[in-house]
Amino acid sequence: MDLKRKSVFDPSSDDDGRKIKSRTASKAPLQEADQSSLACRIGREAQKASSDGERSLTQDQRSRLSLLKTLTRELVNSVDLSDHAGHDVTNAIIELDKAFRRAKTAVSPISRPDNNSVEFTRTQENGNSFNIPELPPILDGSLELAVFTHPGLSKDSKSTYDRLEILGDAYIELIATRLIWSRFEDLSSGQISQIRELLVKNETLSEFATLYGLDGRASIPQDLLNQPRRWTKTKGDIFESYVAAVILSRPADGYHIAEQWLTQLWLPRLTDTVIRRTALDAKETLAKKIMGKGVKLKYVDERSPVQLRGGMQTFYVGVYLTGWGWQNKHLGSGHGPSKAVAGDAAARQALLNEPLINSISQVKKTHELTKI
Repeated sequence: MDLKRKSVFDPSSDDDGRKIKSRTASKAPLQEADQSSLACRIGREAQKASSDGERSLTQDQRSRLSLLKTLTRELVNSVDLSDHAGHDVTNAIIELDKAFRRAKTAVSPISRPDNNSVEFTRTQENGNSFNIPELPPILDGSLELAVFTHPGLSKDSKSTYDRLEILGDAYIELIATRLIWSRFEDLSSGQISQIRELLVKNETLSEFATLYGLDGRASIPQDLLNQPRRWTKTKGDIFESYVAAVILSRPADGYHIAEQWLTQLWLPRLTDTVIRRTALDAKETLAKKIMGKGVKLKYVDERSPVQLRGGMQTFYVGVYLTGWGWQNKHLGSGHGPSKAVAGDAAARQALLNEPLINSISQVKKTHELTKI
């Protein structure tokens, strides 16, 4: 299968997308002078980018220039470049590398979405809006290049995201588990796994990749775009690779940065609706065990909500019983990102106090038997 790599230097079409004749299309090799001329033209464009540094570039242009810059640097560092490319081409590549160095502020890798602030707003399906955290940059050019290179385009696994996505997948699973573990202390292991799957599945990671424009920066086989399922999987792989590259390029604090970033991305998904779809409704279970005629269960705020970054809050709720001989009896407390979730956590804690709940339940049964 012929795998074509997307490129700004694809000679098969002009700016309007019309097919034009080229030596590449006819399979005739470029002469050395032609190669040198092309490299020189690219060099002039890089120099122009330097002189036009104040002019804003699109994210796609920055990404492609960054890719070319990395490839040029690798060629310059090749010990046998002149033997294979010839004198003229070698000189042109060296000049191009110099031009990129002069234009470093214009074409340096920028790993963030096109927006005017650190955070930008996204609207959820339920109509609520939330801030998207800034995309942390990858500080290693070779890693960044690999993140956006599909394994089908190179046999060298280190030059593609083939290895990175495995590591990124492991980091993402760990960070998601830690987040759910710390915020929902009473969930069982099975419930933690169910909620984690909502955060780390391909569809979620693919959405994040699209949200930040990572898919538009990728070099991929063209046929992928016509295969929705494979393309979704690929976008998820790219996002996993990006997470791994962020961590690897920052040995001192990369994991901490990635954890903060992903936590802010995931928090809006840890809503009451999500928890209710995946976890047992403890409120309903508690009510079935101890409620009866004239008996009241009250869920009350035990302290003021704590404001978190990204607009989220943590609520603290307690559940209290009045009835069966008890007056405003505290049964349990819980916290969560909404009052409903915090109340459910409080009910779950109450259910864990089996001696007390069994005692109340027994009084209820005795009362019901006396009425028969």
